[in-house]
Amino acid sequence: MTRAASSPDLGRTVYRPVRGGNALEDTVARLVQTVRLGVVAPGESLPSERDLADRYGVSRDTVRQAIGELADAGYVVRRRGRYGGTFVADPLPVPTGPVDTAELDDVLGLRRVLEAGAARAAASRELTDAARTALEQRHHATVGADEGEYRRLDSLLHLAIAEASGIPSLLPLIVENRARVNAWLDTFPLLPRNIEHSDAQHERMVASILAGKPDAAEAAVLDHLAGSEALLRGFLG
Repeated sequence: MTRAASSPDLGRTVYRPVRGGNALEDTVARLVQTVRLGVVAPGESLPSERDLADRYGVSRDTVRQAIGELADAGYVVRRRGRYGGTFVADPLPVPTGPVDTAELDDVLGLRRVLEAGAARAAASRELTDAARTALEQRHHATVGADEGEYRRLDSLLHLAIAEASGIPSLLPLIVENRARVNAWLDTFPLLPRNIEHSDAQHERMVASILAGKPDAAEAAVLDHLAGSEALLRGFLG
């Protein structure tokens, strides 16, 4: 199956410079976001250490240490030789441990506000042909996707809606929130019936945005999020 390339805006968001105070920790967190969101898919290689250092605004030593931390945790694999590099683990490790109810409520509450607002904003503006095409392509990529790829492509569709909102500062917030949600989603398997339901909801979401119907787009997103929230609370509660 052909993988959909990540958008330039999304790439700039996850690879943006880190804060100065905790360079190593922030670099590790940014790389985990990149992996969890599927910007670099399992089995594919990360950018070079030099490239990552330039993008994050940190030293190559910091990047090397961050990759070492992720390798020890099982998120990436380093290979030597002509075709070497740092590759995302396939499969990714499954997070374990209890989930604090207050944290879950906070993250999911913020998710509703951010993603419903993004859909409303996207449906309220005149989208360019490029934005419409990008949204349609992300949507079509999820339909009939293999179970192993579905969550990655689902995330990229939701991020495409955020990009279509035309609010640049919204995208980093949704990236961070979505990465936290994905870490929880990855603790339990996909359910075939849930995929069918999700596909139908995606269709309503995208159709409402493209038709310029803000109320319908917001309602469709909230309905969709309620389904995944119920699963999260069921599996993690």
